[in-house]
Formats: sequence, C-alpha cells, structure tokens
Amino acid sequence: MFQWLVAGIALTVALAALVKARRLAKRLERLTESYWELRYEHGQLRSRVNRLDPEQLPPPAADAGPPAGTTAFVPLSSLKR
Repeated sequence: MFQWLVAGIALTVALAALVKARRLAKRLERLTESYWELRYEHGQLRSRVNRLDPEQLPPPAADAGPPAGTTAFVPLSSLKR
C-alpha cells in the first residue's frame, strides 16, 4: 500500500512539473516574440527619425569601401508555422 501511495505522489508531482514547464515555455515564446517585435519597431522608428533629421547621422567616411550586405529583419509573427 505504501508503494502505491509513493507512486501516486510521484505521478502528481510529475504532472504538476509538466504543467508548469509548458506554461513557462509559452511565456518564453511570448516574451521572445515581443522582444523581436519591439526590436523591429525600434529600427523602424530610428529610420523615421533619421529621415526627419539627417543631421544626426554620422558623416560618411571618405575612404570607406562599398557597404557590406544588409540584413533584413523578419518578425517571428509573420512566419507561417
């Protein structure tokens, strides 16, 4: 009888841990998505400010070579699952 009691308690604890882990995984996913959305919005706002006030941009370097490849940001919410 004691072994069944211990097994039942262990099963209950395991189920509680599984539920908590899933909840934390969903929260982490939401936080990650929010981070990338905010980073995207920050980049958009920075480019709008630079277009409105180009004096804030640093002067271009005279001896700089061609610009390196640009990277494009794709928000996670736009990706199809």
